[in-house]
Amino acid sequence: MNRAIVKAHTDGVVTSTTLMAAGLAFREASELAKELPKLGIGCHVVLIDGAPVLPSPIVPSLTQSGRFRDSLKTFAARALTRQLDAIEIKAEATAQIRSLQTAGVCVSHFDTHKHTHILPGVLRPLLAAAAECGVRMVRNPFGIRFPLRLVELMKRPNLWTRWAEMRVLGSLAGRFRELVSRHGFLTPDGTLGIEVTGTLDEALLTAIASSIPQGTWELVCHPGYYDSDLQSAKTRLRESREAELRVLTMPRVREILAWRGVQLISYRDLAER
Repeated sequence: MNRAIVKAHTDGVVTSTTLMAAGLAFREASELAKELPKLGIGCHVVLIDGAPVLPSPIVPSLTQSGRFRDSLKTFAARALTRQLDAIEIKAEATAQIRSLQTAGVCVSHFDTHKHTHILPGVLRPLLAAAAECGVRMVRNPFGIRFPLRLVELMKRPNLWTRWAEMRVLGSLAGRFRELVSRHGFLTPDGTLGIEVTGTLDEALLTAIASSIPQGTWELVCHPGYYDSDLQSAKTRLRESREAELRVLTMPRVREILAWRGVQLISYRDLAER
């Protein structure tokens, strides 16, 4: 994934990425980051599906048997019933952001693994942690009402369920904007591409580009090389990562975006707007 992100940035249209502090290839990624001054690099805060940076006894409401709980549904249920300690969330997020900064990464923004900051009870301590670390930008995980033209959704019934799920979660968008504004954070107008995670191809990228509203939007993508490391990784996205890498680096992709009048910026550029 590290190598693919570098290629998608140097030979393609990727302008920003986020990095897991406890990832197996974190050291390699932090070294590569130093060679990419134009790439915006944020912290991909992980609160589920992995191990914490802090010792697990310090964050007991987030962990079980020394690791984060793997189920997003379980995490969401615990968050909504106030079983997650906000002090622990802030402490763990602070430790993760500081890990990147200590490694020499200039952290431009943050997002979360599986978009857990979509939940207000999780977002509040994360914003506090980021502010304490001098980070003032965050991904807006909410998209537009119809991310693709209806004709494109009709062509791909497998996208309907994902689209319906995102529509339900969209009810939290107002609260997200309120909290981000109150804490003085910058964020794009929203995200594009979450609904097509694992299926992004040239046709879908063209369809998304044709549906972008005015404003600043983040296209979510997951490039990678389908090698032995990825085969052994705990992720559902495997062959699709290499397919996305091809799309993101094809010469035509810049023509598609230029045709729609899209200007590529990074999170670093967002701070200057």
